[in-house]
Amino acid sequence: MKILHVRVLGALALMVFGLSGCETGPATQFDYDKYLDHMPGSILVLPPLDESPEVDASYSYLSTVTRPLAEQGYYVFPVAMVDAMMRENGLPTPTEMHQVSLQKIDEVFGADAVLYMTVKKWGTSYQVFDSSTTVAIEGRLVDVKSGEVLWHGAHTASHSSNDGNQNGLAGMLVGALVNQIATSASDPSRPLAMQANSAFFGDVNHGLLLGRYHPEHAKDREAHLAARAKKMP
Repeated sequence: MKILHVRVLGALALMVFGLSGCETGPATQFDYDKYLDHMPGSILVLPPLDESPEVDASYSYLSTVTRPLAEQGYYVFPVAMVDAMMRENGLPTPTEMHQVSLQKIDEVFGADAVLYMTVKKWGTSYQVFDSSTTVAIEGRLVDVKSGEVLWHGAHTASHSSNDGNQNGLAGMLVGALVNQIATSASDPSRPLAMQANSAFFGDVNHGLLLGRYHPEHAKDREAHLAARAKKMP
């Protein structure tokens, strides 16, 4: 019983550590000066680099990007079309696509900016009394004409099978089992990534500015320009 008690405490400690380690980015205001100087209207999203052990993470995540960017007020080049054109021109992997020059992207697509994404973590891990799904992403938005990095950030989101579980040890075991069965039938990382994108791109302090196709674009831009003017000596 003593050994079991120690193992239970250990599992709980790992769960608490995993949840407390989930960050949404810095609370301080991002420096939007370059962003304001090179405000893009269109964004080309390249298939993300994948540093996770999941082979499908890159394209699973890519399928979640278009909607939140469009909701922020940007025209997003169809990601499937971009991927197909890159492959047809001898660039079969995201790593090779990320090495294409901005000049060539400008010539072929005429995009205002390129979004380079990296999937750091993706998938579900299992412990005795818990299963936890984690999505960790990084991104940088680059102006095509100047090569300036307009924006960059990182975000991590996680969900535990025992979040909100008030049923004790038995409930923890059932929650982990149910989550494992559900995970075998579908990928829970994708809906979690959709939630992460909303927080990542839409964060008021560190997210993307509202694009020119958003109804609040002018108001948002004026507010940021006013804030920049206050910083000037």
